[in-house]
Amino acid sequence: MREEATAVEIRPHIRLLHGMRRPANWLQLVRFGLVGGVGFAVNLAVYALFVHSAGVDYHVAAVAAWLVAVINNFALNRRWTFDARGGRAHFQAIRFFVVSLVALGVSLLLLTLFVEGAGIAKVPAQALAVAASMPLNFLGNKLWSFRA
Repeated sequence: MREEATAVEIRPHIRLLHGMRRPANWLQLVRFGLVGGVGFAVNLAVYALFVHSAGVDYHVAAVAAWLVAVINNFALNRRWTFDARGGRAHFQAIRFFVVSLVALGVSLLLLTLFVEGAGIAKVPAQALAVAASMPLNFLGNKLWSFRA
């Protein structure tokens, strides 16, 4: 580490270490994972329904599945994961939507790479893409959407 490093440069690292020591943060991550698991199942079910039963393009199906899962996940995360009922729901919803849009962009990019680049079947590729975007989703929602 450089000798001229300031407290401002070190602060995010220390904040992360302090946050990792708090059991409440780990419990929150577990709850987020459980809500994400429900959202993941909803996402895949809607996606498979649109792709296989309705014959919709897999990109369009991914967006539709994402939208249904986002609505479900916002309600569960706001109430159970982050216990953010005291905040203004419409501000939280907008922020949650923005974080989810960023995660969707990452997920769609990965989905396309998995399907067209790696030749992975569409539903498993969707599962991998959604799972890969979860850490981005958690951090964005914890630090911005539902911050205390």
